[in-house]
Amino acid sequence: MQDVIIAILAIVFVLGVAINIHEFGHFIVAKLFGMRVEAYSFFGLGPRLFGKKIGHTDYRISAIPLGAYVKLYGDDGAGPLEAKDSSAEPVPESELYELRPRWQKFFVMLGGPFMNFVLAFSIPFGIALYMGVPINPSPVVGSVKADGAAAKAGIQPGDRIVRFDGVDSPSWDRIRDDALLSPEKPLPLTVERGGQRLDLTISPTKFTQQGQSGGELDMEADAGIEPVVVGSIQADMPAATSGLQVGDWITSVNGKAIKNPGEMRSIVLESKDGPIDLVVDRNGQKIDLTTTAKEKEGSYLIGIGFDQNLLNRREQVGIVGAAGYAIDTNLRILRMTGKALGQVGTGERSARDTVSGPIGIGQVIVNTVFSAGFFGLLSVLTMISLSLGVMNLLPIPMLDGGQIMVLGIEKVMSWFGRTLSLAARERIQLSGLAIVLLLMVTVIFFDVSRLVGN
Repeated sequence: MQDVIIAILAIVFVLGVAINIHEFGHFIVAKLFGMRVEAYSFFGLGPRLFGKKIGHTDYRISAIPLGAYVKLYGDDGAGPLEAKDSSAEPVPESELYELRPRWQKFFVMLGGPFMNFVLAFSIPFGIALYMGVPINPSPVVGSVKADGAAAKAGIQPGDRIVRFDGVDSPSWDRIRDDALLSPEKPLPLTVERGGQRLDLTISPTKFTQQGQSGGELDMEADAGIEPVVVGSIQADMPAATSGLQVGDWITSVNGKAIKNPGEMRSIVLESKDGPIDLVVDRNGQKIDLTTTAKEKEGSYLIGIGFDQNLLNRREQVGIVGAAGYAIDTNLRILRMTGKALGQVGTGERSARDTVSGPIGIGQVIVNTVFSAGFFGLLSVLTMISLSLGVMNLLPIPMLDGGQIMVLGIEKVMSWFGRTLSLAARERIQLSGLAIVLLLMVTVIFFDVSRLVGN
């Protein structure tokens, strides 16, 4: 029961913050321009369940649990979302949305996506200021999985990757991102070895996780000297019965001194289900242990997690460095999203394995909160807020981009002395509602088909 409550709270937190910050953007811009706000539904669409009216605005909870919305006096855009209020009081024309200049309407529509972008920037910016930025290892190969994609490509430990998939001097994050989006696709790369450059080709190994496919290179970056300290032990895995304890410092695996977790992962993978001899330092005492790996999700694991305080190495930066990190984080998300959708358009990727609906997003949120806690949800919130801001700028009626498109059409028509009739606007809104519902049904179908397929 506790897990169910945590899962519900996590979903409500992430989606509630992402959606309400969007609606708050519309709300605050409208207020700044002196427009009267009729209703602000913090949760749900459709008929009002309960709420409180403060001033001229009804702050409410609505019946249909699909998002939130702001209703301005004189704006028929939210008309299909709620029941008509026949008891509405007369409103001065100066406070009506519909009678305001188009440039003011434009900024009201832009306010929602803008606040989503502000949130997506603020989260990594705040984390970077408070905790520093992650140290991205140099693109030097530290270990290679036997018979994996990197080994088959001819990559060796110590190789420096100087070019990957057409990008010169790539970061390790960029290499992993491009591989993730290209499972089983041959990718050109150039490595520097012994003063010479070698042109190679690698095909990332395909894996499937939560119905989503991706590619991995089967190699680890050279992280330098990094203590290998046990941070957690899974109860149903071999490490739990081997005598290992949280806090043990693993100094040797199968007779080889190891200098970072990447090396240990490689040795465990190579050992498969054979015996693995460990030497650990426990409070200054040397202890010899033996365990075996267990196959799980296509990989061999002994069931330990490493101390995150040692793994998540960060360096402190100032405001400028934090801002740069936040911008890079958002651009990285946009680049990966755009590349994935582009692959869907060209047929390289399946839409079913790429696009997630509410069920898929809920799965990601729940898995994240149980693996990384509520603090780990901040990265998910960043991605969802950024995606929500971009999606709402699409020129689809009912979305902010569609409203902006209608404003543009009205402006062009005004040059010829024409206006867009109320009936035409209603048809546009209803067609937009149909498109949004169709998209919702489609992505939910993808979510369900992934669940059934698993």
